[in-house]
Amino acid sequence: MIFKSNLRSTNFLIDLTPLVDVTFLMLIFFLITSDILPLKSLHVENPVLDRNSPPLTTQILVVMDAQNVIYLGSKKDIVDLTSLKKHLNDEIVLLRKHHHGIDPTIVLSIDRRVDYGAFLRLFSITQECGSRIRLVYKPEDEENTGYF
Repeated sequence: MIFKSNLRSTNFLIDLTPLVDVTFLMLIFFLITSDILPLKSLHVENPVLDRNSPPLTTQILVVMDAQNVIYLGSKKDIVDLTSLKKHLNDEIVLLRKHHHGIDPTIVLSIDRRVDYGAFLRLFSITQECGSRIRLVYKPEDEENTGYF
């Protein structure tokens, strides 16, 4: 039995399979390389003291969490210990420029589970920058969760 067909083969059909493959590969690439950590809340347990310090207007925030990850500035940029001094000096210059030469205060918020050697290395680097340093602690009567 022979069937007759009036269909002609054309080269005008586009195979979309490679396009879909490339699209999914790009989607996977961008999902993997994007920032996954939500940096809005960092869980830092500050040590408890019986004093309270007033907040200062010109300050640079340096946070070290329990895993010794260092976050710098209000944007919480992640920096390593070797490049902290350069980034900290850049932030100090920026704040001096915006606040007409007023020396900013470096605010150190260090998790109480950080070992003493890592604390001293971070503290000595901030001292080398020549600004005032303030340590963050939780007052004894305060019962907050420690989220920063």
